[in-house]
Amino acid sequence: MDPQLQELLDKKACEEVLMRYGRTQDWLDTPGQESCFWPDAEIDFGFFKGNGADWVATVMPHEQEALRRWHMSSSVIVQVDGDHAKGECYGIAVGTRQLEDGTLQDSMYGGRYLDELEKRNGEWRISKRTYILDWAHQFPNALKASTGEDFALNILQISEPGHPLYRRL
Repeated sequence: MDPQLQELLDKKACEEVLMRYGRTQDWLDTPGQESCFWPDAEIDFGFFKGNGADWVATVMPHEQEALRRWHMSSSVIVQVDGDHAKGECYGIAVGTRQLEDGTLQDSMYGGRYLDELEKRNGEWRISKRTYILDWAHQFPNALKASTGEDFALNILQISEPGHPLYRRL
């Protein structure tokens, strides 16, 4: 295959891994989250330092504790060198929790992911990830106030894996 075409295919495969990371957390898809990391990947989020398998076992129960969760990655850039790649992207994550007084509070985090990826047996996954937190903000949840009867919108409540609207892509 033409080397430039192979590089383009590899970059696209790496980008999809980086995008799948947040989506699988949002939908509580543990097997999907596992497919983002090699089990022996080196992961450093500050509060967690360990391997990819232990990261998934740690983060997915944490994600399930949130009433709602939402992850977005942007400005993805990937540099491929054979079966190894370096990637970087920005991430915004929001989670909703219920406070003791019954009100809902959202926490928003912005940071960046510094990644290394490896292709093993034709499959790309993250082999090393360092997360850097750049900012955080907490604010009252406004879903109910923003979606009155005169402007009703669909709101997802994903509290366990297997939501009927989830599509494996």
